[in-house]
Amino acid sequence: MCLVAWRVQAATVVIVRPVSPSPAAAETLSRLHGELLAVGLSVAVVARPGSAASAGNNPRAWLERLATEGALDAALEIIDGTPQPAVDVWIFSREPGREQVTNVVSERGADKPVERLAIRAVDVLRSILIESRLNETAAHPSTPAPTVAKAAASASPASRGRLGLALGAVLLTDFEGGTTAVAPLARVEWAVGTMLALQGEAAGLGSHAQLTTQGGSARIAQQYTVAGVCACGPAARRLRPTLALSAGVLHTSVEGQAESPAQGHAVAQWSLLVQASLGARLTFFERYELSLAAHAQLAQPYVAVYIGETAATTLGRPTFALTLTVGGWP
Repeated sequence: MCLVAWRVQAATVVIVRPVSPSPAAAETLSRLHGELLAVGLSVAVVARPGSAASAGNNPRAWLERLATEGALDAALEIIDGTPQPAVDVWIFSREPGREQVTNVVSERGADKPVERLAIRAVDVLRSILIESRLNETAAHPSTPAPTVAKAAASASPASRGRLGLALGAVLLTDFEGGTTAVAPLARVEWAVGTMLALQGEAAGLGSHAQLTTQGGSARIAQQYTVAGVCACGPAARRLRPTLALSAGVLHTSVEGQAESPAQGHAVAQWSLLVQASLGARLTFFERYELSLAAHAQLAQPYVAVYIGETAATTLGRPTFALTLTVGGWP
């Protein structure tokens, strides 16, 4: 049974979309793609030819030819233009003419019908694949185990690491002194599973926080780089929470200006930085994400800013940040 499960996981599946999909069909495509990736299947998306001439006289023959040329195990064809969203689940056999097709229709009155349709279609696909693999194993008992192991080794790209990139901005604020600054931010992630990712981000070269008192003023600039782990890998859900913990370095520079006869000074300091993050991500167009997160940063040693003899503010005990980024998983 374990060998059969491995072969199902290594199966290659295509989603056949209409040439000009309706909004319901487009959402069905997105849901199917996410559900298939979530169970570790290798997925591709193709469009059925728009004319009978290009598809041939028999649309089924076109799909069978596609399966043969691409060594496909199954196909999910989105049926558009019907009162209810529907998906045809095709299972291809080693023997020509032995293909199976099952029509899956969304449940009437169901909450989130397209999401339920995608889940039901993938469940039907997996159950038929497992059954067909069991039948093939029984019909060909002499098939050596190493062949199955080799198929398992060619697992889909979704089960291996994926690189994620994001760009955006960070708002840094210090509640004690009331200073704020905005800086550009870049983030790189490497998915090690369906939800977990290694993460690195850097921010800086933005605006300077301004702190003013009766005795003078100070301009504060901060740049930081951190790396850590994040519960934020690519997943099928459109909206999901994220949690991250990272550590790195913080560079703080302060340029002071004082009223005469006092003199201002410019100082800079490097600190160890620990950052905890909590946020949410919204997936759109299948592989792109909009991310909003709040962060608490602790620096050691933290930076204390004095204007005259007065401690105007402290930075990194803690500093709070808000980030907004747009990125994706190429």
